[in-house]
Amino acid sequence: MIAPVPVCQACREDITDPDDAVYVGHEEGSSGPGWDIYAHRAHVDQMEPDPVATRILSRVLIARALE
Repeated sequence: MIAPVPVCQACREDITDPDDAVYVGHEEGSSGPGWDIYAHRAHVDQMEPDPVATRILSRVLIARALE
């Protein structure tokens, strides 16, 4: 089985150099395991933070602050 070439989420181009691929996160699939999200090293700063993870982190920080 051939491993799929990762695609940069910022520019939507294939990442042909494995050293240039930066793991950004994982997106859940509705009917399967989902897929990993990658970006070029030069494009990582253009990626938006994961809204679900941001919402979870904010709830945890608020709960800790109110203890």
